[in-house]
Amino acid sequence: MVRQKLTPVILGLVSFAPAALRLLEQGVQAAGLLSDCLLGLTFFLLAWASPHWVRVLLLCIWAVFQVGAQELFFALHRFPIWQDLHYLTNADFVKNSTAGAKLSSPVFAVIQLGSACICALLPLRRLSLQIFAFACAVLMLFFYGHSRLAHRLDAQSLTARYNPLHWFILDAVTNAPLFGGKQFTPEKLPIGLTQVDLKGLPLIEKHSAKNILIIVLEGIPGLYLPEIREAMGVSATDTSMDKLAAATSTAMLIPDFTVHSHQTIRGLYSILCGDFSKFSWDTPKAFELQSFPERAKDCLPAQLKEHGWSTHYLQAANLGFMSKDRFMPLVGFEHVHGQEWFTETNPFPFEWGAVDSVFFRGARNYIKKLEERGAPWMLTLLTVATHQPYGVSDAIAARYPSRKAATVALLDDAVASFLKKLRQDGVLKNTLVIITSDESHGSELAAWVSSWGLGMVLSPDTPELPRIKEGGYGLVDIAVSVLDYFDLPVPASFVGRSMFRNYITPRDMVSYTAAALRRLTSTNMRYECSDDGRCLGGPATSLLGEPPAPLQPVPDKLAREMSGIAQTLNKNLQFAEQERVLSFADGEQRRITDAPGNDWSDNLIGAQYLDFPANSTTEVRMRLKVLQAPAEGLQLRWLVREWEYEQKNVAVPELPVLHSGEELDRSFSFDNSTARQNFSFYLVASGVDALVQIDQFDVVIRTDTR
Repeated sequence: MVRQKLTPVILGLVSFAPAALRLLEQGVQAAGLLSDCLLGLTFFLLAWASPHWVRVLLLCIWAVFQVGAQELFFALHRFPIWQDLHYLTNADFVKNSTAGAKLSSPVFAVIQLGSACICALLPLRRLSLQIFAFACAVLMLFFYGHSRLAHRLDAQSLTARYNPLHWFILDAVTNAPLFGGKQFTPEKLPIGLTQVDLKGLPLIEKHSAKNILIIVLEGIPGLYLPEIREAMGVSATDTSMDKLAAATSTAMLIPDFTVHSHQTIRGLYSILCGDFSKFSWDTPKAFELQSFPERAKDCLPAQLKEHGWSTHYLQAANLGFMSKDRFMPLVGFEHVHGQEWFTETNPFPFEWGAVDSVFFRGARNYIKKLEERGAPWMLTLLTVATHQPYGVSDAIAARYPSRKAATVALLDDAVASFLKKLRQDGVLKNTLVIITSDESHGSELAAWVSSWGLGMVLSPDTPELPRIKEGGYGLVDIAVSVLDYFDLPVPASFVGRSMFRNYITPRDMVSYTAAALRRLTSTNMRYECSDDGRCLGGPATSLLGEPPAPLQPVPDKLAREMSGIAQTLNKNLQFAEQERVLSFADGEQRRITDAPGNDWSDNLIGAQYLDFPANSTTEVRMRLKVLQAPAEGLQLRWLVREWEYEQKNVAVPELPVLHSGEELDRSFSFDNSTARQNFSFYLVASGVDALVQIDQFDVVIRTDTR
């Protein structure tokens, strides 16, 4: 009896813990707090009215989702959206991101998960259906009231107005193709978003550097650099990279510097290929580039290689995630290395790869070998330790407000030491160094911080460069700037301005972060459209920072134009050709040690999360050889899924049992009368101690333009 009375109390703790967390950490956010309470009450009633087995399932989903959403918010200051579901299908990503259960909000996680477990074990007399139905009717009125309140407070971020599950459901219903999705009409693009602008006045008469070093710091916003903060009028924060600031006292700083999206592969594409990454979560352009080798030849490494530079890419993490092992050679890197290159052991375990101290010591040695050759070189470095769950020991993390703050401090020390040693080695006398970031972690300060990147330039031409570079720039400008610095021709396919020129006119700039599409026009108008359909606008001189006056609602016509511009930019590669060929194999050997237990983790190829336009045909071509197989042979299976739902309407041929030395050459095709998104191919095998060499796995997409 006592236990039955206790169960609703514990269920209430599970249900309303997110509201309590918001109050403690964010203060009173009226719309967000109301959303937390409404979702909590809805869950409370639903769990109370459900059979025990359903209640257990609901408790698991609710607790895991709320804990995961808070971790994502802490890492990137955004809530989960329906497109994030595909990350759950990537075994490496899930394993590395959750390793060690190093949570940013451990008390909240313990309360949520612990209370959910206790509540699942305790008995509870079910709520009557009459009371449940009446409560739901009342809740619907309150949800309508929340909708009105959220629209009135649309100047606030989505995270300030919604519970994460509330937003997840709204986003899925509003934006997911399975529920109709949003339809966009292509728009004519402003010149500033389609062309290179080299009309500015050059800052340097003649360049002095012969090498180029691009340092990409995982997730670091300009917010962390004191002088950049001051230039943007932002007050000090708890996290500050003072050692990097001291090591770059002669650098040119670019405070107004935009990252265009979340996700490392998208940031690297913009940096290296002089083009905007997509303003959506569709197939990254880095994957689509396989279909356009001529466009890939325009990318910065290929251009430098053509003009005599040796080109090198070194990252701290494994190259396989997000197909960087394919993208980097495609865009012109002759030498590509990842986690496997580092021989020094991390001082503490870190799942993603080399921690920053180890990485930069290795990078210094790499540069020493490049310098010994005497020929000009281009090297791009990418760190990983500031990626969740963060490369820091528990002992060090205990000295900081959070694990993220601790890893930023370690990065600050490592990159500052690296630059000082490069100066001692004489490398900086003849090397142009650009320090930037692939994306922004964001901040509680404001939602726009998620679009604030890092822009710093160290050059032998320091006397000719200003300390603070005025004007707005972004990742899209880096490739243009490097080619302009070295007086090399800039491909017509590039977009952007050179950081080594002064411009007197405003420019267009765009980004899509934290569920908001942002645009600055060449007439100094700033627009922000959140994924809940609300668009605000007003005068501003930058895409970043607080506008001089609060943004106001804009007409629906302008909102549709914003969406059309973003969609048109998303399709600029796809418009180029009627046929695209995406390759996902080139002779790789895959070891099969057991019968498949999980289609996602045991998948032999990486053709996942692809988009096919309406009125198109998709053809799959596969060629492989069995190098080793058990006596009974090897059984292969094809699977196809959209949004991780198996597609029974796609005719996939059966594959025969194969034995050692046998080869297989198969293909199949299917029509796409309507657009398909998040489409994945799986090749799984049954056969202990087998070895397969996959020589070809091509996905060919042909569009009917009639």
